[in-house]
Amino acid sequence: MPLCKIEQLLSELLVKILNETLKIPESFFESAPSLLESPKEEAFGDSATSIALKLASCLKRPPREIAKEIVASLHKKIPVSALQGCIEKIDIAGAGFINFYFSQEYFSSLLKEVIASGEPFVARGKKRRRALVEFVSANPTGPLSVAHGRQAAVGDALSNLLAYVGYEVTREYYLNDKGNQINILGNSVYLRLQELEGKTIEFPEDHYQGEYIIDLAKELLEKPETSAAGACGASNQKQEYCKEYGVKRILEIIRKELEDFGVTFDSWYSQGSLEKSGKIEETISFLREKGYIYDKDGAVWFQSTKFGDDKDRVVIKSDGSYTYLAPDIAYHQDKFTRGFDCLINLWGPDHHGYIPRMKAAVEALGKEKDALHVIIVQLATLYKNGKVVSMSTRKGEYVTLRQVIDEVGVDAGRFFFLMRKTDSHLDFDLELAKKQSSENPVYYIQYAHARISNILTNAGITLAQIKNSDMSLLKEKEELGLLRAIAKFENCLKVAELQLDPYCVTSYLQELAESFHRFYDTHRVLVDDAPRKCARLSLILGAKTVIAAGLKLLGVHAPEKM
Repeated sequence: MPLCKIEQLLSELLVKILNETLKIPESFFESAPSLLESPKEEAFGDSATSIALKLASCLKRPPREIAKEIVASLHKKIPVSALQGCIEKIDIAGAGFINFYFSQEYFSSLLKEVIASGEPFVARGKKRRRALVEFVSANPTGPLSVAHGRQAAVGDALSNLLAYVGYEVTREYYLNDKGNQINILGNSVYLRLQELEGKTIEFPEDHYQGEYIIDLAKELLEKPETSAAGACGASNQKQEYCKEYGVKRILEIIRKELEDFGVTFDSWYSQGSLEKSGKIEETISFLREKGYIYDKDGAVWFQSTKFGDDKDRVVIKSDGSYTYLAPDIAYHQDKFTRGFDCLINLWGPDHHGYIPRMKAAVEALGKEKDALHVIIVQLATLYKNGKVVSMSTRKGEYVTLRQVIDEVGVDAGRFFFLMRKTDSHLDFDLELAKKQSSENPVYYIQYAHARISNILTNAGITLAQIKNSDMSLLKEKEELGLLRAIAKFENCLKVAELQLDPYCVTSYLQELAESFHRFYDTHRVLVDDAPRKCARLSLILGAKTVIAAGLKLLGVHAPEKM
């Protein structure tokens, strides 16, 4: 029985006891957080509740007295419930905390499930929801930056995680291939091309200044099609050609960088195609019919204040052009039309203020606002030799994802991008990411996996013998510590799903690797006592299985040798 299931049953039993013995109505718990929490120290058990302290004021009784009554009822009910054999001890600590200690028998049964499955705690069968995860979505106006790299790592790991726990997941890149920035890109390439052709050009400050623009112009200079595009003497034809070529080539660069970073998309959704489809007009008409669109001062407005936004928003300007909001609303309407009921958008911190209007749009479209989840991925600061790496090496240039990949590799790059909560700023130490020592968390975890692989290879015992070992022999403190660490993987998955953040997987894997290394440094695995050896091999096989599963979720390799 998974740890989450035990805690669910225990919570349900606690609610029943509180209702029957203390007359606390079940409605009291509907808006309350979980009754159970994970103790900060192993000495306080595997799970705990502070409910006695929370009820003391309303019951006007000492919390320890309430705790004693709850525990007495638990001792009567657990032996005749589905929890029989799972809980070894219950005690009361401090002012009235109730601590639960799960049995070694339970942890042994859980270990058997882990090593039998190969994919611990993976959800099978019916899918929970259809989720569309839209991430990166950088304009095709230049190579991907470090910020885009973090979004790529988070979005891909989150997609892996949601699929693992039962969602039907589609990864999508929204390609903003229309608008002013694309026009500026085209003109930037066009002007650099003119310079290469010998013309004197005053290059505008608001145009793209990077060396890559010159590289694109050099590529165009070598192509006979470039001369053909300008043969008629019309500069606008040549400008359009430069724009199309620039978007195409930069998109190729972006795709290759993402693929080399282990990130692939199921769908590349073009804003240009959206505009040509007529879906923007259809969506605005739909909202007008519902009374959420009105005309004022020659512009068309979306009445977003009806849904909590601080002011109404223009969707069509007085010159007839769309604002950014119009295609975005139509794009989200199209997501729902395609059958997705869970929309997850990963945005940069500069888009934080855009959330209320998109939430308003989702409600106006007739959906629950919680159908849209916007995750703000904070920026990262690169450090090298203790100093901040300048993110602008020269005018118009910046540190790219490609440079990070070349510097530290894909595994370290992905792991380090995920090592802090997504909504927290990230300090990325390039030198630490390259270290082959226990200081480097990704190396520390991968080394644990490789170390276990080596032990299992040289054990001289079949996998069937290991799986059928007597796991009740695992009684040492470090053995039980590793057992408990393995069992916590499912809770880690649950937290990551609820928070829509893969960060906790990185911290969990570090704790699991630490538990393994602590066990291995204290106890020999390949002992002469054959039953004990088999039991310990089963223990480390369980750790290896979970480490491999966790690293796979993060998009990081689990090496057999190092």
